[in-house]
Amino acid sequence: MGSLGLQESYEYPVVDFEYSTLSPQDLAVSLSLVLAQSPAESWRYRVLKRAIDVLFAFAMLVTCLIPCVVIAAAIALTSKGPVFYRETRIGRGGHPFQIWKFRSMRAKNPRRAPREALSHAEFHVRWRTHKDIEDPRVTSVGKFLRKWSLDELPQLLNVLSGEMSLVGPRPVVKAELPLYTHLVSSYLAVTPGLSGLWQVSGRSNVNFSARAKLDATYVETWSLRQDMAILARTVPAVLHRVGAR
Repeated sequence: MGSLGLQESYEYPVVDFEYSTLSPQDLAVSLSLVLAQSPAESWRYRVLKRAIDVLFAFAMLVTCLIPCVVIAAAIALTSKGPVFYRETRIGRGGHPFQIWKFRSMRAKNPRRAPREALSHAEFHVRWRTHKDIEDPRVTSVGKFLRKWSLDELPQLLNVLSGEMSLVGPRPVVKAELPLYTHLVSSYLAVTPGLSGLWQVSGRSNVNFSARAKLDATYVETWSLRQDMAILARTVPAVLHRVGAR
């Protein structure tokens, strides 16, 4: 429990419990029960999985260095704004962290303040859970990056820093946590990942309820062999653009 920093995370609380179905106390108890029944607290998860993450992430960063430079140049030359986009996501134990992505949308325009005001929890969740909604903010380069999941390459930096893993539940924003309902503890029990059961099972083609169940299954049945199998399935899933939006 202490290693997950539960007390620290609930001191500022990460979850807006106005929209949550569980109190901080109930969530802490539920998380402790999930961890007690999951291999996510084993030394294999904490040590071997971490070693594999660092080794593979470093090798992938070196391999993708030139493509990343090309992508950064394309973003800078075709639209105004920074090359990278950062957003707060919720990590293991409820700790927030900044996720790295290549920017795929137009930079925010101060003149569009009324539209930006719509970015409250309900609107944000609806957009994230209905990827079929056309978003006019996505640039032409951004559409290509999203189509091939190239906008997520900078998240290898999150993997190296330990905020993410190569395999795990897809990291969510705070407003999405209540959508996990009683399965939210399963999400909080492990490190979020670049790929996972949801990503290789259809991504945006899978509704949030099914996504939560997939994440819970991953936590309950975690093993290094399963991680390797998911990574092997990730490549064809990306190449066939399964569920990409």
